[in-house]
Amino acid sequence: MFFTPVMRRTAFAPNLRGVDAQLERWLGESLQQAAAKPATARPAVAQDDKAYTVSFDVPGVSKAQLSIAIEGKVVRIESLADAPRAYKLAYELPQDIDVSSSEARLDNGVLTLKLAKLVPPSTQLKID
Repeated sequence: MFFTPVMRRTAFAPNLRGVDAQLERWLGESLQQAAAKPATARPAVAQDDKAYTVSFDVPGVSKAQLSIAIEGKVVRIESLADAPRAYKLAYELPQDIDVSSSEARLDNGVLTLKLAKLVPPSTQLKID
């Protein structure tokens, strides 16, 4: 068995204790700032002539634990009190939504809403 002596010279190894403390302080502040910010969900939105398709990530929640409300052009998604995770989202679309033609599907933690656009009735104006 061989032992090799190791020499550490302070001239070549600067004092890293101050750097470690600075790094630890910066990391702690960054984590506190990230925890203080509310989590925002950016839904994936696609549209065609007849409907909007909006997808939200809601992992850990079953379809019985979600509530979806549509008022005009605002969609509100909220988890119920018995859900293991809390979700509360509101999303405003550019056009009113036809609730009777819209549908929702939850697959593998992804809530996909197909929201039919409400087409205002067109009326003819009689010329006198």
